Amino acid sequence: MNSPLSGLRLQLRLRIYKDDLLFGTGIAELMEKVDRDGSMSAACREMGMAYSKGWKIVRRAENQLGYPLMDGKRGGSGGGKMVLTSQGRELLDRYREMENEINRLAQEVFTRYFPDKK
Repeated sequence: MNSPLSGLRLQLRLRIYKDDLLFGTGIAELMEKVDRDGSMSAACREMGMAYSKGWKIVRRAENQLGYPLMDGKRGGSGGGKMVLTSQGRELLDRYREMENEINRLAQEVFTRYFPDKK
């Protein structure tokens, strides 16, 4: 007989705030896709997000941070090429490292309180 607690899993959403929401999984994913493809519009399209919303999220973070996260030429007839700035890359890398560590530690604590007893 299965325990009523068997099969439970933990899911965390890590968000960083300053004045408003500054950085989280959504902008991190957006930046990773821009970094991979060099295109904000392709990244937004892949995420099912309006291009204008993507830029709104990025600009809100940039305004609070005081530095640009991305740089490049926007759209146009030949298309644009976006890259992460060195500060943007550092923020993204630090966020992902912190996220991995927090998830690992949280999973250890979760397993201690909710062991999977089948």
